[in-house]
Amino acid sequence: MVIIDTTVWIDFFGGIANAETLWLDAEAVKQRLGLTDVILCEVLQGIRSEAQLKKVERELLKCQVFATGGIEMAMAAAGNYGELRKKGFTVRKTIDCWIATFCLREGHTLLHRDRDFDVFEKALGLSVIHP
Repeated sequence: MVIIDTTVWIDFFGGIANAETLWLDAEAVKQRLGLTDVILCEVLQGIRSEAQLKKVERELLKCQVFATGGIEMAMAAAGNYGELRKKGFTVRKTIDCWIATFCLREGHTLLHRDRDFDVFEKALGLSVIHP
């Protein structure tokens, strides 16, 4: 399963062509795509018009949406944050730590445009698509 990060969805729905959105456009019918509840929230928060909101909701809900909350995820994400700090890396956003930890725990690959995930790939083995 490929989890599509907020950064890619925002560009995709905004009509921005880059390597990640082109990959998403080409692979959407070939790959199993998913997102997390937090990614869903982040994408929908940025939409201004009601018509666009409904359109984006319909498109996103075609993907599998994973619930990621809970004590175990919180502890695992905090643990990964601590592990990265010990290795000299600082993750800027808690949500990115949460998403990366979810992907690591569940064995999913991530498509993103956010440098915070690079340290998870480098130091913890996060599987990432590089289109």
